[in-house]
Amino acid sequence: MSISHLIRDGHEGLARISCLLGGAVWGVYWIPLRALDANGISGIWATALFHLIPLIVLAPVIILRFGQIRAAGPSLQLVGATLGLAMLLYSTSFLYTDVIHAVLLYYLTPVWSALLARAWLKEPITPDRVVGIILGLLGMLVILNVEQGFPWPRNVGDWMALASGVIWAVAANLMRRHPNHSALDIAPMWFLWCTILSIVSAISLQAEPLLAPVEALTSVLPWFLPIVLLVVLPGYLAITWGTPQLNPGTVGVLFMTEISVGAASAALLTQEPFGGREIVGVSLIVLAGLAEVILPAMRRTGRSLLGRH
Repeated sequence: MSISHLIRDGHEGLARISCLLGGAVWGVYWIPLRALDANGISGIWATALFHLIPLIVLAPVIILRFGQIRAAGPSLQLVGATLGLAMLLYSTSFLYTDVIHAVLLYYLTPVWSALLARAWLKEPITPDRVVGIILGLLGMLVILNVEQGFPWPRNVGDWMALASGVIWAVAANLMRRHPNHSALDIAPMWFLWCTILSIVSAISLQAEPLLAPVEALTSVLPWFLPIVLLVVLPGYLAITWGTPQLNPGTVGVLFMTEISVGAASAALLTQEPFGGREIVGVSLIVLAGLAEVILPAMRRTGRSLLGRH
Protein backbone atom coordinates (compact mmCIF):
# COMPACT_ATOMS: atom_id res chain seq x y z
CA MET A 1 0.00 0.00 0.00
CA SER A 2 1.38 3.43 -0.96
CA ILE A 3 2.07 6.24 1.48
CA SER A 4 -0.76 8.29 -0.05
CA HIS A 5 -3.21 5.46 0.64
CA LEU A 6 -1.98 5.16 4.22
CA ILE A 7 -2.40 8.92 4.75
CA ARG A 8 -5.88 8.83 3.22
CA ASP A 9 -6.93 5.86 5.35
CA GLY A 10 -5.53 7.51 8.46
CA HIS A 11 -7.37 10.73 7.64
CA GLU A 12 -10.65 8.88 7.16
CA GLY A 13 -10.06 6.97 10.38
CA LEU A 14 -9.68 10.22 12.32
CA ALA A 15 -12.84 11.57 10.64
CA ARG A 16 -14.75 8.45 11.71
CA ILE A 17 -13.53 8.83 15.30
CA SER A 18 -14.55 12.51 15.24
CA CYS A 19 -18.09 11.64 14.14
CA LEU A 20 -18.32 8.85 16.70
CA LEU A 21 -17.30 11.28 19.45
CA GLY A 22 -19.75 13.87 18.14
CA GLY A 23 -22.55 11.33 18.33
CA ALA A 24 -21.46 10.39 21.85
CA VAL A 25 -21.75 14.04 22.92
CA TRP A 26 -25.33 14.10 21.64
CA GLY A 27 -25.93 10.93 23.66
CA VAL A 28 -25.51 12.92 26.89
CA TYR A 29 -27.28 16.02 25.51
CA TRP A 30 -30.34 15.13 27.61
CA ILE A 31 -28.48 15.56 30.91
CA PRO A 32 -27.84 19.34 30.77
CA LEU A 33 -31.21 19.85 29.05
CA ARG A 34 -32.95 18.13 31.97
CA ALA A 35 -30.93 20.20 34.43
CA LEU A 36 -31.85 23.41 32.59
CA ASP A 37 -35.51 22.41 32.71
CA ALA A 38 -35.23 21.80 36.46
CA ASN A 39 -33.92 25.37 36.81
CA GLY A 40 -36.85 26.88 34.93
CA ILE A 41 -35.27 27.09 31.45
CA SER A 42 -37.28 24.65 29.38
CA GLY A 43 -38.28 23.68 25.87
CA ILE A 44 -37.02 25.82 23.03
CA TRP A 45 -35.48 28.35 25.42
CA ALA A 46 -33.15 25.60 26.65
CA THR A 47 -32.09 24.91 23.04
CA ALA A 48 -31.50 28.64 22.56
CA LEU A 49 -29.31 28.87 25.68
CA PHE A 50 -27.49 25.67 24.73
CA HIS A 51 -26.27 27.40 21.56
CA LEU A 52 -26.11 31.02 22.73
CA ILE A 53 -23.46 30.38 25.40
CA PRO A 54 -21.06 28.60 22.98
CA LEU A 55 -21.70 31.40 20.48
CA ILE A 56 -20.61 33.96 23.07
CA VAL A 57 -17.54 31.86 23.92
CA LEU A 58 -16.65 31.71 20.22
CA ALA A 59 -17.19 35.45 19.64
CA PRO A 60 -13.40 36.15 19.57
CA VAL A 61 -12.99 33.42 16.93
CA ILE A 62 -15.74 35.00 14.83
CA ILE A 63 -14.05 38.40 15.10
CA LEU A 64 -10.59 37.04 14.24
CA ARG A 65 -11.92 34.97 11.31
CA PHE A 66 -14.50 37.47 10.07
CA GLY A 67 -12.61 37.90 6.79
CA GLN A 68 -12.62 34.15 6.11
CA ILE A 69 -16.28 33.85 7.10
CA ARG A 70 -17.26 36.67 4.75
CA ALA A 71 -15.11 35.25 1.95
CA ALA A 72 -16.81 31.84 2.34
CA GLY A 73 -19.99 33.46 1.05
CA PRO A 74 -23.59 32.20 1.13
CA SER A 75 -22.60 28.51 1.10
CA LEU A 76 -21.17 28.75 4.64
CA GLN A 77 -24.31 30.49 5.88
CA LEU A 78 -26.45 27.84 4.21
CA VAL A 79 -24.48 25.10 5.99
CA GLY A 80 -24.89 26.90 9.33
CA ALA A 81 -28.60 27.53 8.77
CA THR A 82 -29.40 23.92 7.82
CA LEU A 83 -27.41 22.58 10.79
CA GLY A 84 -29.16 25.02 13.11
CA LEU A 85 -32.63 24.25 11.74
CA ALA A 86 -32.05 20.48 11.98
CA MET A 87 -30.92 20.80 15.60
CA LEU A 88 -33.85 23.06 16.49
CA LEU A 89 -36.44 20.74 14.93
CA TYR A 90 -34.93 17.67 16.60
CA SER A 91 -34.84 19.31 20.04
CA THR A 92 -38.34 20.77 19.67
CA SER A 93 -39.83 17.49 18.46
CA PHE A 94 -39.46 16.08 22.00
CA LEU A 95 -41.99 18.68 23.19
CA TYR A 96 -44.69 17.30 20.90
CA THR A 97 -44.02 13.54 20.71
CA ASP A 98 -42.40 10.76 22.70
CA VAL A 99 -38.67 10.04 22.73
CA ILE A 100 -38.95 6.77 20.78
CA HIS A 101 -40.78 8.35 17.86
CA ALA A 102 -38.45 11.38 17.77
CA VAL A 103 -35.24 9.32 17.79
CA LEU A 104 -36.47 6.72 15.31
CA LEU A 105 -37.73 9.22 12.76
CA TYR A 106 -34.66 11.44 13.07
CA TYR A 107 -32.27 8.54 12.68
CA LEU A 108 -33.57 7.65 9.27
CA THR A 109 -31.02 10.29 8.28
CA PRO A 110 -28.42 7.72 7.06
CA VAL A 111 -30.93 6.66 4.41
CA TRP A 112 -31.68 10.23 3.27
CA SER A 113 -27.97 11.15 3.41
CA ALA A 114 -26.87 8.19 1.27
CA LEU A 115 -29.63 8.75 -1.31
CA LEU A 116 -28.94 12.48 -1.51
CA ALA A 117 -25.18 11.89 -1.84
CA ARG A 118 -25.88 9.49 -4.71
CA ALA A 119 -28.20 11.90 -6.52
CA TRP A 120 -26.35 15.14 -5.82
CA LEU A 121 -22.69 14.27 -5.28
CA LYS A 122 -22.65 11.11 -7.47
CA GLU A 123 -21.18 9.09 -4.60
CA PRO A 124 -21.93 5.36 -4.86
CA ILE A 125 -24.10 3.50 -2.38
CA THR A 126 -21.79 0.55 -1.78
CA PRO A 127 -22.97 -2.83 -0.45
CA ASP A 128 -20.84 -2.26 2.66
CA ARG A 129 -22.63 1.05 3.29
CA VAL A 130 -26.02 -0.63 2.88
CA VAL A 131 -25.01 -3.29 5.42
CA GLY A 132 -23.91 -0.57 7.84
CA ILE A 133 -27.18 1.34 7.49
CA ILE A 134 -29.27 -1.81 7.99
CA LEU A 135 -27.26 -2.86 11.06
CA GLY A 136 -27.58 0.63 12.53
CA LEU A 137 -31.34 0.76 12.00
CA LEU A 138 -31.75 -2.72 13.48
CA GLY A 139 -29.67 -1.77 16.52
CA MET A 140 -31.77 1.35 17.03
CA LEU A 141 -35.00 -0.67 16.80
CA VAL A 142 -33.68 -3.18 19.33
CA ILE A 143 -32.54 -0.56 21.86
CA LEU A 144 -35.79 1.39 21.59
CA ASN A 145 -37.76 -1.84 21.96
CA VAL A 146 -39.99 -1.28 18.94
CA GLU A 147 -42.02 -4.47 19.03
CA GLN A 148 -45.12 -3.26 17.26
CA GLY A 149 -43.42 -2.30 14.03
CA PHE A 150 -42.14 1.01 12.74
CA PRO A 151 -43.91 4.08 14.22
CA TRP A 152 -45.03 6.13 11.23
CA PRO A 153 -45.47 9.91 11.71
CA ARG A 154 -48.75 10.70 13.48
CA ASN A 155 -48.41 14.21 14.92
CA VAL A 156 -46.51 17.47 14.52
CA GLY A 157 -43.64 16.27 16.73
CA ASP A 158 -43.15 13.18 14.58
CA TRP A 159 -43.05 15.28 11.43
CA MET A 160 -40.55 17.65 13.06
CA ALA A 161 -38.26 14.72 13.88
CA LEU A 162 -38.56 13.32 10.36
CA ALA A 163 -37.91 16.76 8.84
CA SER A 164 -34.90 17.31 11.09
CA GLY A 165 -33.31 14.10 9.77
CA VAL A 166 -33.91 15.14 6.16
CA ILE A 167 -32.50 18.63 6.79
CA TRP A 168 -29.49 17.16 8.58
CA ALA A 169 -28.90 14.99 5.49
CA VAL A 170 -28.92 18.17 3.38
CA ALA A 171 -26.45 19.81 5.78
CA ALA A 172 -24.10 16.80 5.67
CA ASN A 173 -24.16 16.83 1.88
CA LEU A 174 -23.52 20.57 1.81
CA MET A 175 -20.47 20.11 4.04
CA ARG A 176 -19.28 17.30 1.79
CA ARG A 177 -19.84 19.51 -1.27
CA HIS A 178 -17.89 22.40 0.29
CA PRO A 179 -15.02 20.65 2.12
CA ASN A 180 -12.90 23.82 2.20
CA HIS A 181 -15.07 25.43 4.85
CA SER A 182 -13.15 25.28 8.12
CA ALA A 183 -14.68 23.70 11.22
CA LEU A 184 -13.69 26.93 13.01
CA ASP A 185 -16.10 28.76 10.69
CA ILE A 186 -18.88 26.17 10.45
CA ALA A 187 -19.30 25.64 14.21
CA PRO A 188 -19.83 29.35 15.07
CA MET A 189 -22.33 29.72 12.21
CA TRP A 190 -24.11 26.59 13.46
CA PHE A 191 -24.40 28.12 16.94
CA LEU A 192 -25.41 31.50 15.49
CA TRP A 193 -28.20 30.21 13.28
CA CYS A 194 -29.53 27.77 15.86
CA THR A 195 -29.64 30.58 18.45
CA ILE A 196 -31.50 32.93 16.10
CA LEU A 197 -33.98 30.28 14.95
CA SER A 198 -34.52 29.04 18.52
CA ILE A 199 -35.25 32.50 19.92
CA VAL A 200 -37.68 33.27 17.09
CA SER A 201 -39.40 29.90 17.59
CA ALA A 202 -39.54 30.28 21.38
CA ILE A 203 -41.17 33.69 21.07
CA SER A 204 -43.67 32.28 18.56
CA LEU A 205 -44.46 28.90 20.12
CA GLN A 206 -43.81 29.01 23.87
CA ALA A 207 -45.79 30.83 26.50
CA GLU A 208 -42.78 31.36 28.77
CA PRO A 209 -41.34 34.89 29.11
CA LEU A 210 -38.80 36.18 26.60
CA LEU A 211 -35.90 35.98 29.05
CA ALA A 212 -35.40 33.43 31.77
CA PRO A 213 -35.25 34.86 35.30
CA VAL A 214 -31.84 36.20 36.26
CA GLU A 215 -31.72 33.80 39.20
CA ALA A 216 -32.15 30.82 36.83
CA LEU A 217 -29.31 31.98 34.58
CA THR A 218 -26.94 32.67 37.46
CA SER A 219 -27.69 29.29 38.99
CA VAL A 220 -26.93 27.30 35.82
CA LEU A 221 -23.90 29.18 34.46
CA PRO A 222 -21.34 27.85 37.02
CA TRP A 223 -21.90 24.26 35.83
CA PHE A 224 -23.11 24.98 32.30
CA LEU A 225 -19.99 26.89 31.20
CA PRO A 226 -17.60 23.99 31.92
CA ILE A 227 -19.92 21.65 30.02
CA VAL A 228 -19.88 24.02 27.07
CA LEU A 229 -16.09 24.36 27.09
CA LEU A 230 -15.20 20.72 27.76
CA VAL A 231 -18.02 18.79 26.05
CA VAL A 232 -20.24 20.83 23.72
CA LEU A 233 -17.58 22.79 21.84
CA PRO A 234 -15.21 19.84 21.26
CA GLY A 235 -18.16 17.69 20.17
CA TYR A 236 -19.47 20.22 17.67
CA LEU A 237 -15.99 20.94 16.32
CA ALA A 238 -15.41 17.20 15.89
CA ILE A 239 -18.66 16.94 13.92
CA THR A 240 -17.91 19.92 11.68
CA TRP A 241 -14.39 18.65 10.98
CA GLY A 242 -15.19 14.97 10.44
CA THR A 243 -18.42 15.21 8.44
CA PRO A 244 -16.98 16.73 5.23
CA GLN A 245 -14.34 13.97 5.07
CA LEU A 246 -16.84 11.10 4.81
CA ASN A 247 -19.82 9.97 2.80
CA PRO A 248 -22.95 11.54 4.36
CA GLY A 249 -24.61 8.13 4.70
CA THR A 250 -21.63 6.85 6.66
CA VAL A 251 -21.74 9.92 8.88
CA GLY A 252 -25.38 9.25 9.70
CA VAL A 253 -24.55 5.72 10.81
CA LEU A 254 -21.61 6.88 12.95
CA PHE A 255 -23.82 9.42 14.72
CA MET A 256 -25.94 6.53 15.99
CA THR A 257 -23.50 6.34 18.89
CA GLU A 258 -25.90 8.92 20.35
CA ILE A 259 -28.44 6.12 20.88
CA SER A 260 -25.91 3.78 22.51
CA VAL A 261 -24.45 6.45 24.80
CA GLY A 262 -27.92 7.79 25.58
CA ALA A 263 -29.14 4.35 26.64
CA ALA A 264 -26.02 3.69 28.74
CA SER A 265 -26.03 7.12 30.42
CA ALA A 266 -29.76 6.85 31.17
CA ALA A 267 -29.16 3.46 32.79
CA LEU A 268 -26.33 4.86 34.93
CA LEU A 269 -28.08 8.05 36.02
CA THR A 270 -31.74 7.02 36.12
CA GLN A 271 -33.78 3.90 36.66
CA GLU A 272 -33.80 3.02 32.95
CA PRO A 273 -32.91 -0.66 32.34
CA PHE A 274 -29.78 -1.76 30.50
CA GLY A 275 -29.90 -5.50 29.89
CA GLY A 276 -29.51 -8.05 27.15
CA ARG A 277 -31.66 -6.17 24.65
CA GLU A 278 -29.64 -2.98 25.07
CA ILE A 279 -26.35 -4.88 24.78
CA VAL A 280 -27.51 -6.49 21.51
CA GLY A 281 -28.65 -3.13 20.15
CA VAL A 282 -25.42 -1.37 21.08
CA SER A 283 -23.42 -4.22 19.52
CA LEU A 284 -25.36 -3.89 16.26
CA ILE A 285 -24.74 -0.13 16.18
CA VAL A 286 -21.02 -0.67 16.84
CA LEU A 287 -20.89 -3.17 13.98
CA ALA A 288 -22.75 -0.70 11.79
CA GLY A 289 -20.10 1.94 12.41
CA LEU A 290 -17.33 -0.53 11.63
CA ALA A 291 -18.99 -2.24 8.63
CA GLU A 292 -17.24 -0.14 5.98
CA VAL A 293 -13.88 -0.89 7.62
CA ILE A 294 -14.29 -4.53 8.63
CA LEU A 295 -15.97 -5.90 5.49
CA PRO A 296 -13.32 -4.64 3.02
CA ALA A 297 -10.57 -5.88 5.36
CA MET A 298 -12.21 -9.32 5.50
CA ARG A 299 -12.36 -9.44 1.70
CA ARG A 300 -8.70 -8.45 1.40
CA THR A 301 -7.75 -11.13 3.92
CA GLY A 302 -9.81 -13.70 2.02
CA ARG A 303 -8.16 -12.81 -1.28
CA SER A 304 -4.74 -12.95 0.36
CA LEU A 305 -5.41 -16.41 1.76
CA LEU A 306 -6.74 -17.62 -1.59
CA GLY A 307 -3.68 -16.19 -3.33
CA ARG A 308 -1.39 -18.25 -1.13
CA HIS A 309 -3.12 -21.39 -2.28
